Amino acid sequence: MLYLTRREVFSASHRLYNEKYSDEENSKIFGKCSNPNGHGHNYVLEVIVKGKIDPATGYVIDLKILKQIIRENVIDKVDHKNLNVDVDFMNGLNPTAENIAIGVWNQLQNKIPSGELYSVKIYETENNYVEYRGKE
Repeated sequence: MLYLTRREVFSASHRLYNEKYSDEENSKIFGKCSNPNGHGHNYVLEVIVKGKIDPATGYVIDLKILKQIIRENVIDKVDHKNLNVDVDFMNGLNPTAENIAIGVWNQLQNKIPSGELYSVKIYETENNYVEYRGKE
């Protein structure tokens, strides 16, 4: 089995908070990430597709096609946007890295024409990332 990765970068803002909590509780739980005016990140997204090589092309999936799918279904929707209010697939979710990864997975899940979506990784910072592999 081969695992092929496409990496994309996007910038987005968000605020971590729970509307059921007071400002004090949100601050205690989410710290500076609960700033009422939000804050931003330069996110790194890795989409991993697994599969076998097509003998006719030598590809698991053509990277040009994978790039287009990721751009149309994710990057164009999140880049330079506020994840709390501008992104349809994040609607009603606290935009943690965990929820972003699941949202991205859901955007891509049935759109990969060859191979199989294996994993979505979201790097929120150089040191922090999450990985989602669907409902295993």
